[in-house]
Amino acid sequence: MIFSTLLFLAQIAVSALAAPIVNERDGITAASASVISSYTPYIQLARAAYCTEGASVWTCGAACNAISNFQIYAGGGDGAATPSWFVGWSSSLNSIVVAHEGTDPTQFLSLLNDADFVPDPMDQAYFPGIIHGGFQDTFKRSASSILTAVKTVMAAKSSSKVTLVGHSLGGALALLDSVYLKIQIPSITIKTVTLGGPRVGNPAFADYLKSFDLTRITHELDPIPIVPGRGLGFAHPQGEVHQSSADDKWYNCPGSDNTDLRCSTGNVLNIFLSDIVDHLGPYNDLWVGTIYC
Repeated sequence: MIFSTLLFLAQIAVSALAAPIVNERDGITAASASVISSYTPYIQLARAAYCTEGASVWTCGAACNAISNFQIYAGGGDGAATPSWFVGWSSSLNSIVVAHEGTDPTQFLSLLNDADFVPDPMDQAYFPGIIHGGFQDTFKRSASSILTAVKTVMAAKSSSKVTLVGHSLGGALALLDSVYLKIQIPSITIKTVTLGGPRVGNPAFADYLKSFDLTRITHELDPIPIVPGRGLGFAHPQGEVHQSSADDKWYNCPGSDNTDLRCSTGNVLNIFLSDIVDHLGPYNDLWVGTIYC
């Protein structure tokens, strides 16, 4: 286990150091207090994904109690090879919700999913561009079950609004689900919010997501958003909102991989300048991960 973990960290370091450095400072704006506060329901849902353990009942302690009006319809995953997930209905958001558990230091098999840094082409019927191989394989394990559950809630609630959330690896899966569900159910309206998500695909995939309602929250010196490296052909889509380690303000970072110092790519130049604790939070005073359930 120790050897595999060291290998995982070495891969992160190599991929991150391969990233070219540029400066893009135009268009950076500070997020207002009301906008920052509006992210809290999505953070709560991403937090709960670690705590439901794949069950289809809403009894996961403090994380579930914080969203008492949520109605769960389906859950799955084993918290390891297949991260836990749930699908349900949020009356406060007036939306179907799909949430994925992410990478957690206590879930070693999930780390192994992340350690596959070879980008593999995927069937174009599912995705445009090239997708990170480990994310692709993990996505396939739950895609059909989630699609079925979303259709069930759509029928029950007469709704076509779908919100996808996830932290870390869960953020990567939320992005893949966003594209997949839109292809499978073109009539739906999608909103995606990720926390500390890694890069998922190549620049073509990032460009494809320009038409999506996407918010990527990144936190201070978190290293996960800077991997896999741009030098390996990966790119983030638009939508970053970064909580700065310098002044604790939240900044809107336009474009893909904005290298301004107030954005993740510019603030965390390599793994040696990062802090893995920042990956877990706090996001709006909330810590996210299995150890906080």
